[in-house]
Amino acid sequence: MNQLDLKQRAAIVTGGAQGIGLAIVKRMLASGASVRIWDRDQKLLQQTLSGLSGPVSGDTVDVADEKSVAQGTAAAVAALGKIDILVNNAGIAGANAPTVDYPVQEWERVLKVNLTSQFLCCRAIAPHMVKQKYGRIVNIASIAGKEGNPNAVAYSASKAGVISLTKSLGKELAKDGVSVNCITPAAAKTAIFDQMTEQHINYMLAKIPMGRFVLVEEIAAMACWLSSEDCSFTTGGVFDISGGRATY
Repeated sequence: MNQLDLKQRAAIVTGGAQGIGLAIVKRMLASGASVRIWDRDQKLLQQTLSGLSGPVSGDTVDVADEKSVAQGTAAAVAALGKIDILVNNAGIAGANAPTVDYPVQEWERVLKVNLTSQFLCCRAIAPHMVKQKYGRIVNIASIAGKEGNPNAVAYSASKAGVISLTKSLGKELAKDGVSVNCITPAAAKTAIFDQMTEQHINYMLAKIPMGRFVLVEEIAAMACWLSSEDCSFTTGGVFDISGGRATY
């Protein structure tokens, strides 16, 4: 593991109790950051916190709910003293079905959890970063947001929205000392696979030239570099980690 310097930095990682989010939390702790985990699963959050050491704490936050995000932000500022880093990681896969058969309720659920949540978190936390003239926001999107996966219209559309949100906010905050970037990973073997059909999982693997799924630790390494002071002249950027799948 190469050493990254996040000493004296305070971070929030959404969906940080498992999977990609937990890998990011662990890498940030190893790099010297103080980390606040947001997760809506209170039991899982407590289990995760009990297995971690260092300056880490957590709140049960529903990132798709404006009031819950506001309460979580206030609690994080009180606990950490400031917020230097926000990693918007929480998300769901949603159903696999052809677009013409895709349930409207499921479409709305996926867009709310994957896209509206990131908007709400950025909206609540960015002002704190602007006030202190420093901040790093890292949004977790997906290669599906660039290419579109068949039978995953809501997931693909939500992640495309995350890319555009990143670019818009990055331009808005470009002179405020706050960078906003996103990562577009290929699929990683996490609990989100439980929401997918075997056919869809095989489709995703077949699209990756390296012939394997990305490791959560590989995504964490990129997220933590984007969260560091070294990432000083990049904002509104889209960083692929796709094993060669990305075509643009």
